[in-house]
Amino acid sequence: MKLRLALTALALIAPVAAFAMTVVPPGNRYPEQPAIPGASASRTAALKTTYEQKYRKVFKLLQNDDDLRGKIRSISAAYGIDPMHMVGAIVGEHTYNVDAYDRLQSYYVKAASYLANAISFSYDGEDIDDFIQRPQFSRCSGDSYDLWVCREAVWNAKFRGQDVEGTSFPNKRFSQVFFQPLYAGQTFGIGQLNPLVALQMSDIVHQVSGLPKLSHRDAGKVYETIMDPDLTLPYVAASLKKSIDAYREIAAYDISQNPGVTATLYNVGNPEERARALVAENEDRKAQGLEPRLPEENYYGWLVNDKLSELQSLF
Repeated sequence: MKLRLALTALALIAPVAAFAMTVVPPGNRYPEQPAIPGASASRTAALKTTYEQKYRKVFKLLQNDDDLRGKIRSISAAYGIDPMHMVGAIVGEHTYNVDAYDRLQSYYVKAASYLANAISFSYDGEDIDDFIQRPQFSRCSGDSYDLWVCREAVWNAKFRGQDVEGTSFPNKRFSQVFFQPLYAGQTFGIGQLNPLVALQMSDIVHQVSGLPKLSHRDAGKVYETIMDPDLTLPYVAASLKKSIDAYREIAAYDISQNPGVTATLYNVGNPEERARALVAENEDRKAQGLEPRLPEENYYGWLVNDKLSELQSLF
């Protein structure tokens, strides 16, 4: 199935007005799969399984569940992306991070079991709502995406790994410290979203899908959203759409025809920061007389592109 090319009128995109849009073609840039992190290998070994077996399990889930495929089709259409972007994110997460359940219904059951717990977003006794009242965050404003991206940037610059006002903050990601109280460092649900990404995408999902806006003051509702398949799939789509828009608007690259690249960004996060870094790198390459570097897939996106024909056959 040919991936649809969704282009935005260039005249409306000020950041790339001076540049020609470059379409990133389908397929992998690397002939062989990039190295897989040791943590992924350890998780897979602990489960006494293999990446291929995990891939086959999530493929079977998609193959056997007409309802799930229907949700992916309709939600992808609402966000203006090809369904392979959503499929790639789901397949990558369940191949390298967690094992897929056999049936979609199992995700609903698992969500209910987790939500029996009292959940709050805090660190060392300080609630996130109090933490972001600190003056370091005063410059942060805008919609939910800009607001939480700014707060994450402030965390990295002013708090991460530092002693501030008598508190020693760990050298860990903002999402891991404040937003994953159940199992630090893990993500949840069929989309394997972390709560911070859900908070970032809240306004977009409210606008497109009509779901209620999320609040950091209601951690239980955030967890319900990322664990319930009916609620979380629009957030998966919104995150992927945001990556496509970021690379188009900041770096003048159209990545909408390459699910391996969007899956990579879903895996590593911070698409705007990475798009800016690629612009800076390519400016240096141009000064050296080198060709610009295209956005590339990591190990996770490489698998998605490698399996794309088989995944497309499901849709």
